Amino acid sequence: MSNYEGRWNTVRVEVDEGIGWAILNRPEKRNAMSPTLNREMCGVLEALELDDAVKVLVLTGAGESWTAGMDLKEYFREIDQAPEIVQERIRRDASMWQWKLLRMYAKPTIAMVNGWCFGGGFSPLVACDLAIASETAVFGLSEINWGIPPGNLVSKALADTVGHRKALEFIMTGDTFTGRQAEEMGLVNRAVPLEQLREETVALARKLAAKNPVILRAAKHGFKRCRELTWEQSEDYLYAKLDQSQLRDPEHGREKGLKQFLDEKSIKPGLQSYRR
Repeated sequence: MSNYEGRWNTVRVEVDEGIGWAILNRPEKRNAMSPTLNREMCGVLEALELDDAVKVLVLTGAGESWTAGMDLKEYFREIDQAPEIVQERIRRDASMWQWKLLRMYAKPTIAMVNGWCFGGGFSPLVACDLAIASETAVFGLSEINWGIPPGNLVSKALADTVGHRKALEFIMTGDTFTGRQAEEMGLVNRAVPLEQLREETVALARKLAAKNPVILRAAKHGFKRCRELTWEQSEDYLYAKLDQSQLRDPEHGREKGLKQFLDEKSIKPGLQSYRR
């Protein structure tokens, strides 16, 4: 299942040592997201989610950009006059991969922001679990300059990650900011020199791939869901996820971890993982 060469036109997929690379592949358009790319990304994410060779997904862009956002010509101008049902389908494809699939993906996801990240690119950026950016990557919400407000879930993405004042500043001015500023605002986990970006991303991906996948999935889903619940609802939900993960875990990680810590005294859980 790991041979994806030539399967999609606007996305390149590679699988290497447990890491599935989904690479937006329209470098001549700064990887702007067209209706075709959005439709193909739905298929890419679904295929990699079911591929046993893939332990972690990395989303990045070909060339010098992550993504310049929605393709103004193909996504906006060309569908403005299309029948309503066509517009609805095109919007559904965009939301499906950029948010619905990525946000609760069954595997850990990392956004590797190598260059420009504009507009609609903020939705998949925030939907990924973690993000590492080049210090020189350029971020911006330029919609205001094109006579439109941020669409899809861009504003929601910013509201969930960036402070109120900063978010509104960039939404209302269209000003850009750097990868280093993105780190300071909490939009990405960290920013590194471009020449170290892939190395840092691979190191993080390998760390995640070494964890118990059932427990990792329960932990990240639990965190994302409980942000939208009350304290009491979160308590019930997180205990339910705890019980569910124990029943689903073929490794019996909790039993192993407790045994290695309490009986064998061979690990320190605060500093290291249990031996899988």
